[in-house]
Amino acid sequence: MKWTDSLEIALALIDAHPTVDPLTIRFTDLKAWVEALPEFDDQSDRCGERILEAIQMTWIDEAD
Repeated sequence: MKWTDSLEIALALIDAHPTVDPLTIRFTDLKAWVEALPEFDDQSDRCGERILEAIQMTWIDEAD
């Protein structure tokens, strides 16, 4: 799983953190949680604010 796989990441985050409201998470925490996913395999420096926003928005959409 890479940074650009926002749907896969969002679904994995929903499974890993089912009680978390994605609107309340800070980007620093979101980045750490993504990097902690067992299936995740990408470099930290390839992530920016736009990627984290895309992951967060996908998480919000999928959580509804």
